[in-house]
Amino acid sequence: MSQATLEIRAISGHSGSVPGAGVRREFDVCKLIDTTTCIGCKACEVACLEWNGLSFSETVFNNSYQTMPETQWNYWNLIKFNEHEREDGTLQLLMRKDQCMHCEEPGCLIACPADGAIVQYVNGIVDFQQDHCIGCGYCVTGCPFNIPKFSPTARKVFKCTLCVDRVTQGLEPACIKACPTGCLHFGTKPDMKALAETRAKQLREYSGFENAGVYDPPGVKGTHVIYVLHDASNPELYGGLPKDPHVPWAVSFWKKPLKWIGNIAMIGGLLGVFAHYLRFGPKIEPADEETPRQGGAAPRTGTRDPGGRP
Repeated sequence: MSQATLEIRAISGHSGSVPGAGVRREFDVCKLIDTTTCIGCKACEVACLEWNGLSFSETVFNNSYQTMPETQWNYWNLIKFNEHEREDGTLQLLMRKDQCMHCEEPGCLIACPADGAIVQYVNGIVDFQQDHCIGCGYCVTGCPFNIPKFSPTARKVFKCTLCVDRVTQGLEPACIKACPTGCLHFGTKPDMKALAETRAKQLREYSGFENAGVYDPPGVKGTHVIYVLHDASNPELYGGLPKDPHVPWAVSFWKKPLKWIGNIAMIGGLLGVFAHYLRFGPKIEPADEETPRQGGAAPRTGTRDPGGRP
């Protein structure tokens, strides 16, 4: 265990094997992303890589300013560029910072079968503990935002941690520190929600964006990363942001009712075996008995001498 980890746990008041298991914060943290003031400079992308010690990946040019098609296991923060033609015929470039949303009801945590591989701190941050990860990839299928990414070399899954090491020490995430336009804000969830609603109201009243609003989807009981959008009624325009995300029903069915049904079936099988034992007793194999020859003649016994005489 590194000295930095020991210092973080000393500050947080936790000394267990899983970071965050005993952390107590006074409030739920939240990151506000105002897409209306983002200029697509990608300073947040660079800050994320540098702070987390990630190497720069090979970028892809596909007639867009976007660095790559989607986030990677070693690229947790990506600015998505999407061209949108408005009703008046003008072209609008919609930019959105794509990263882990840190859901209040995280599908990745619900789907994960490994104890301690994914933890949710009391301040709302959802963090992956690669030491406990078994590489099954179930968290990938459980996320409605397509965020966790599997590393074929490490055989582990990675994603944005919301700079939990900085937040634990009272600092803001690295991407927010690097943003030059102030489109990124960090604080308590109530404060960030109020700030976002105020900004959305300004856009509706003074900028002509009648559908401007705040993206904080109730389908996952809210998120700790929220957006201000020009058009909150159509979030799919912003790089496929789901309109009404939910934990996949198959994951919920598998981890909740199906799990209980399986447990009940297992207990029922054990009770059936025990009842059979009480009713019929243990199974005893019959002893091997020598069968008499046909006609009732008993088998001859004894030996013959070398001359053939009995």
